[in-house]
Amino acid sequence: MPLNIAVPRDRLPGETRVPVTPDTAKKLIDLGFTVTLESGAGDAAQFADDLYRDAGVTIETDVAKLYRESDVLLKINGPQSEHDALSGSEMDALDKGKTWISFLGPGQNPDLLEQFKQKGVTACSLDAIPRISRAQKMDVLSSMANIAGYRSVIEAANQFGRFFTGQITAAGKIPPAKVMVIGAGVAGLAAIGAAKSLGAVVRAFDTRLEVKEQVESMGGEFLTVEMEEEGSGSGGYAKEMSKEFIEAEMALFMEQAKDVDIIITTALIPGKPAPKLITEEMVKAMQPGGVVVDLAAPNGGNCECTVKDEIVERHGVKIIGFTNLAARAATQASQLLANNLLRLIEHLCPEKNGELVFDLDDEITRGCTVVHQGDVLWPPPPPKISAAPKPKAEPKAEQSEAPKAAKRAQPIALYWLIAGAALLGLGSVAPPDFVSHFTVFVLAVFVGWQVIWNVSHSLHTPLMSVTNAISSIIIIGSLLQVSGSGSTVVTILAGIGILVTSINIAGGFYVTRRMLNMFRKEGQ
Repeated sequence: MPLNIAVPRDRLPGETRVPVTPDTAKKLIDLGFTVTLESGAGDAAQFADDLYRDAGVTIETDVAKLYRESDVLLKINGPQSEHDALSGSEMDALDKGKTWISFLGPGQNPDLLEQFKQKGVTACSLDAIPRISRAQKMDVLSSMANIAGYRSVIEAANQFGRFFTGQITAAGKIPPAKVMVIGAGVAGLAAIGAAKSLGAVVRAFDTRLEVKEQVESMGGEFLTVEMEEEGSGSGGYAKEMSKEFIEAEMALFMEQAKDVDIIITTALIPGKPAPKLITEEMVKAMQPGGVVVDLAAPNGGNCECTVKDEIVERHGVKIIGFTNLAARAATQASQLLANNLLRLIEHLCPEKNGELVFDLDDEITRGCTVVHQGDVLWPPPPPKISAAPKPKAEPKAEQSEAPKAAKRAQPIALYWLIAGAALLGLGSVAPPDFVSHFTVFVLAVFVGWQVIWNVSHSLHTPLMSVTNAISSIIIIGSLLQVSGSGSTVVTILAGIGILVTSINIAGGFYVTRRMLNMFRKEGQ
């Protein structure tokens, strides 16, 4: 019998998201599940009950019945200890054998996991889905971080008393706002892009040096400290840095605090409280009217002055400590979250028969399943693949350059050896004009070959057509021959060479132009 997926309304203050939209509900039904939604669960995200009914969802007003007849419960947040529509807590309404899926924060809530264990309920934590390539389509943390990063700039602009963009007007010159983003993960990059699009001067810092190119591609300036230390940890997160590095880092932040108008912090270390990166002295050093947006507020905050879910003012600077910025973009956040959840359910339902399969040998399933069959499975084994690139072994690379160069030189030397032998052999028996033509042929082939041979493999893309056109420098050999005083056969062959290489040149640039037009915006 297919499982019934129940979606109760999340009553946590400030929560506006819903984990199932009408579109994803229809796809869950196609997977073989039945879907029941508490009346009004999607109202805050602009999804009315009628939209769900049209998708085949059952709307339930009796909350106790919803929990009693459910097999799988989908929510945004974990079970609430007090529920206005239940006689007790949500945990009390759960029966053995049910499955609970939501954000659970398993590393910070061991008591909650123990309660699931005692109830015999299987629990899946959305924030425990491993951040590996195979699970990108289920990565709710990245989806919500993307919205939070964008929203942090909007909240900062709302509290900031000036334009972000610089202007020159008849009334005077307005300098652009200066924004510093600490942490260049998904949220940080989204904040950089949003602030840059509003016209601000954006600077960013991250302990992971590999994100430098990403920051610069978004239009930001990447800040560094003089001390070099690799900050990449497992799973794409940053690791805790050494004391010396932190001291250099704090000195940089103090220097920047005196100059920038807005600071957005996103730094988190898995399983630990958020590091304190913005001290009260730094806040005091900022210009009056400045703004700090602390995206790490749910884990204690990166700023010493942060107060959870409040905007406070210290030393003339406003500190925003909202813990659920994604919920401030309810419709978009619900759509992204619901799509991530749908992909997770699809992964857990490989037979598409309305049944969940918990294959604990699978890395994704094992990572997000924190309680199963009376056992607490948290923490999971570390991811097998790290998102951080392997460190470069510079000495070995230097040692290997000589063999590589020798290997590249072997075909060239072999070519000239064969060509030279052919010229010497033919020169003794062939007519002088043939030797002249053959010499031009050998040189033209060599030049064309070298144009292609020396192109990096990383450039072997459709835009390689440009290089292909350039390689048709062989046309010079044909032009020399057709204008010479050679035989009729030579003239005909040279004419054919000119025709073929002309097609190659024109076609190469034509294909390149079409490729570039694909990336141009309309109206440009």
